[in-house]
Amino acid sequence: MQTETLTPATDASEIPKVVAKLRGAFESGRTRPLEWRRRQLQRMKAMLEEREADFLDALAADLGKPRVEAWASDIAIVVNEIEHALRHLGSWMKPERVWTPLAQRPGRATVRPEPFGVALVIAPWNYPVHLLLLPAVSALAAGNAVVGKPSEVSAHTSSALARLVPEYLDPDAVAIVEGGVAETQALLAEPFDYVFYTGNGRVGRVVMEAAAEHLTPVTLELGGKSPVIVDAAANIEVAARRIAFGKFLNAGQTCIAPDYVLVARARQEELVQQIGRAIRDFYGPDPSASPDYARIVNDAHFRRLEQLLTGGTPAVGGETRADERYLAPTVLRDVAPDSPVMTEEIFGPILPVLPVTDADEAIRFVNERDRPLALYVFSESDAVQERVLEQTSSGGACVNATVMHVAIPDLPFGGVGASGIGSYHGKAGFDVFSHRKSVLVKPTRLDPKLAYPPYTKLKERIIRRFL
Repeated sequence: MQTETLTPATDASEIPKVVAKLRGAFESGRTRPLEWRRRQLQRMKAMLEEREADFLDALAADLGKPRVEAWASDIAIVVNEIEHALRHLGSWMKPERVWTPLAQRPGRATVRPEPFGVALVIAPWNYPVHLLLLPAVSALAAGNAVVGKPSEVSAHTSSALARLVPEYLDPDAVAIVEGGVAETQALLAEPFDYVFYTGNGRVGRVVMEAAAEHLTPVTLELGGKSPVIVDAAANIEVAARRIAFGKFLNAGQTCIAPDYVLVARARQEELVQQIGRAIRDFYGPDPSASPDYARIVNDAHFRRLEQLLTGGTPAVGGETRADERYLAPTVLRDVAPDSPVMTEEIFGPILPVLPVTDADEAIRFVNERDRPLALYVFSESDAVQERVLEQTSSGGACVNATVMHVAIPDLPFGGVGASGIGSYHGKAGFDVFSHRKSVLVKPTRLDPKLAYPPYTKLKERIIRRFL
């Protein structure tokens, strides 16, 4: 797969001016009204629908994404989020009445959501439309001005966003900054009011350190190794299909893709065979000829994945073509738990399968490692399902499914521990970009002297009684 090489970049010296312009718009109050927020969301939806072909072409150029897959995972999921926000935004913005203690009456206590100010959204390359615009939906719904930083790795998509966003959204309050490390560093030097980063843990630490200089709150959507536990009581045929779908979507370049499988030893061979069958059903006998199978994003990632292939024995797949950045959907057996393919996030179409005695051994294996962004369990046993969910910790989880929880707006999406800080989607996204301001309103018609010094014995008894 050969595509035109692009190196999109914004002049780093202009970045302070961009941020200052957006701050001026926010401080003028223009982003706060409900109608402005609704208008931005409606315009973003129009952009995605009217310029769908531009985005699909860019995603194909960057990642070889099949058009149906690209539409579903990068376009439709954002449109669904916009529609959900538009339905609920009015109620999300209303002050929330809370209980007022007797000692504070008469009075009314509320929590008012207010925008932080100017938010920075830094997106990765694997779902470059989805992972830039979906956080932006939350930030705009909450009334913030937004700077979006697409990844330079997905350069065609970055260019499309930089061209189309100013055409559709308010250019005084929404901006796209293109570029690589230098431009990102210039952005992080600015005193943003919120920083939202999606990517790997190494860069996440850099982002958090830079934000700390300005005491800026952050959300970090990181990755890690999301495990699949396949119990002896699982429906193996269905499990194999759903694991293969979640793993080989976008050629495995998905932060919540199944990273490895722990399967009951007695079902291992059957599971491997059924995953192989699912791959053939999805992509045919030669996945490289399938219009529905993506490619690795660049040569560096391709070479890294080729090295990880040496961590086990391919039971399915294993073929590579460097000139196309093609790596076949691959299932590995005979994998050592301490090999690189089991200690690094794979982020590609390689699926190690390790046998375990039972679900309890699988739970211990998972708990000895960093808490994952997602965890998947396949079992027909309610007791096993509940035991896995109760005894493990992960950002999210699916029972008898993979990855699909990300498409439900009312399910907060985020990590825990090494897999991330904070969550978003739906109301959770509105909340993460909102400061919840506590407000007490008291009338002046009653102002008993009991509350003020000097404190007599009688006053003390009354105060102790009612506070």
